Amino acid sequence: MRAIILAAGRGSRMKSLTDERPKCLVEFSGKSLLEWQLGALREAGINQIAIVTGYKREFLVGRSLVEFYNPRWAETNMVSSLARAKTWLVSDTCIVSYADIFYESSAVSLLMNCAAPLAITYDPNWLGSWQERFANPLLDAETFRLRPEGTLSEIGNRPKSIEEIEGQYMGLLRITPESWAEIRRIRADLPRLERDQMHMTGTLQKIIDAGRMAVRAVRYDGSWGEVDSPGDLRAYEARRNAS
Repeated sequence: MRAIILAAGRGSRMKSLTDERPKCLVEFSGKSLLEWQLGALREAGINQIAIVTGYKREFLVGRSLVEFYNPRWAETNMVSSLARAKTWLVSDTCIVSYADIFYESSAVSLLMNCAAPLAITYDPNWLGSWQERFANPLLDAETFRLRPEGTLSEIGNRPKSIEEIEGQYMGLLRITPESWAEIRRIRADLPRLERDQMHMTGTLQKIIDAGRMAVRAVRYDGSWGEVDSPGDLRAYEARRNAS
């Protein structure tokens, strides 16, 4: 099994922290986000790791990683960046990780041990963290609804209440060649502009709507976080220091 880290975007909400470096090199608790990700992936037993680069790619070379470069990083979104790694996606199961998150190796292991063609991890205990990060958690959160058998029924829409959010999608996925083929079918039917701008959650919702493949949701109760702003770093550091 292989892993792909999506690190093409700039992360403009990080303000000056990404003026001179990619977002994945911002540090949390003494290590860059990239170091946290690599550590978790390798501890779970994944040693073939690629990184999709774009903004400030020169800072990400020489790290014993396979590079896939998205030259259109400034005008495309995450799934377009993922498509740059198609040679891996068509031939092997891949753990796909956003570059602005940190997590434990157990999250990776959960996905590695999942038999579903397409799976994501989610945090059912998300609310406390969002309350620390946002005055109103609903302003940033997205809908996340589960079916009784543990597959997704809705993701990525604007919620009207906390009850519409049964968990928080973490930005960590398992994609097989079978599920990559489904993603390609979904994208092929879209106009180019919509295809270029498609978020991962929007793609997952389109897969759900198409009804040909289920999205398995795997519960994760360990430590993790996503870093979208300097305030997020302060919140996570405060929580870490208090524990």
